[in-house]
Amino acid sequence: MGADGQQGRKPRADVRRNRAALLEAAQRHFLAHGVGASLEAVAKEAGVGPGTLYRHFPNREALLAAVLQTRSEELVARQADIARLEDAAEALEQWLRALEDYFSAFSGLPEPLMAAARAQQPDNPLTLPCDTLVTTTDAYVRAARLAGHVRPSVEGYDLFLAAVSVAWVRGTGAADEESLARLRALVGTGYRERDDR
Repeated sequence: MGADGQQGRKPRADVRRNRAALLEAAQRHFLAHGVGASLEAVAKEAGVGPGTLYRHFPNREALLAAVLQTRSEELVARQADIARLEDAAEALEQWLRALEDYFSAFSGLPEPLMAAARAQQPDNPLTLPCDTLVTTTDAYVRAARLAGHVRPSVEGYDLFLAAVSVAWVRGTGAADEESLARLRALVGTGYRERDDR
């Protein structure tokens, strides 16, 4: 192929390289400083200017959604393990714990996720991932309800919010493992059928 074809490919390779560098830098900064980390510092570490960052990710939510997508492999793997469980109540409980762990990936993550889930704004890049997680949670709730383990009034959205809330408490450092276990038990008492407690 001629020089024109090579020139046509080079920007695409640079674009991919810049995007990958931005995602890696953002993940490191979110881990170290939480979701409120400086986007200028992310761009600087990635070796690009702020303009390049905003061309790839027009706002913090877009960058956060992309970073979460790269971290979703662990959640998918856990979901595959949960799918092997025959007990619908145990599957729901394990899914809620997997969500809690996922939501605890970065300090401050529960707040933008709750805002995206609540607002249902189609232009918020976090809305679709939240919708997907709510839908998946609802499937676990329906299965456990059919097996007689979950109250009829409980919805997947309710338990999605419960998992985000436990993750928020966990992220504040205000609760030790024993307290978190009691909090999870309280959530379980709230959604389980009376005979299933």
